[in-house]
Amino acid sequence: MKEVDLFQLVKSGESATVEFKQQFPTHPKIAKEMIAFANSKGGVLIFGIKDNGKIIGVDSEKEITNLVTETAKDYCEPPIKINIEYFEFKGKEIVVVQINESDKKPHRIQDYNEKMDLNTAQVYVRVNDKSVPASKEMIRLLRNQTSGKPLVKYRVGDDEKKAFEYLERNETITVKELSDYANISKRRASRALVKLVRAGLLFLHTKENGKEFFTYISE
Repeated sequence: MKEVDLFQLVKSGESATVEFKQQFPTHPKIAKEMIAFANSKGGVLIFGIKDNGKIIGVDSEKEITNLVTETAKDYCEPPIKINIEYFEFKGKEIVVVQINESDKKPHRIQDYNEKMDLNTAQVYVRVNDKSVPASKEMIRLLRNQTSGKPLVKYRVGDDEKKAFEYLERNETITVKELSDYANISKRRASRALVKLVRAGLLFLHTKENGKEFFTYISE
């Protein structure tokens, strides 16, 4: 990254791919941001900048480096690859951590479970300028993205037809709404909607508060 690029990032403020951090956040808080970027489109953590864009710098580049390196390795599962750069910006020391979109999604906060538990795993994704918890539906989609496995012998069943019926009368649908409308369990409703997303028929939206809904894909 060039200094002019850093200047533009700071000027533009926090976004889906940029997060400002002051000097000494905790490992879990940094892990949350790293995981959200890795599970989404990637991004940068810029240390030494307040949320409002004010440049305060860091006292110790070494401490920040140790913090983010330990976090990426020991607090994220699977571990996340990062790239660290150092800048002197307006007389202040700044540390920039680049996290690329991962090919090992979904990442989660380290829980030392051999396999991911959908009910307890702390998985995050990036929505606008916030890192929000991923739903079970999003986790399933992230996992499918990584596996690269196509839908095999996919057909539109009764549950999926009910989803289409509901969407003919409403612009959006949620797991609960499909569950109530089709009189099926939330688990079945979730699987039906995820299959429709994987088939390219629906799109999953996530709000800043973590709430999710599905719509037809806009042409």
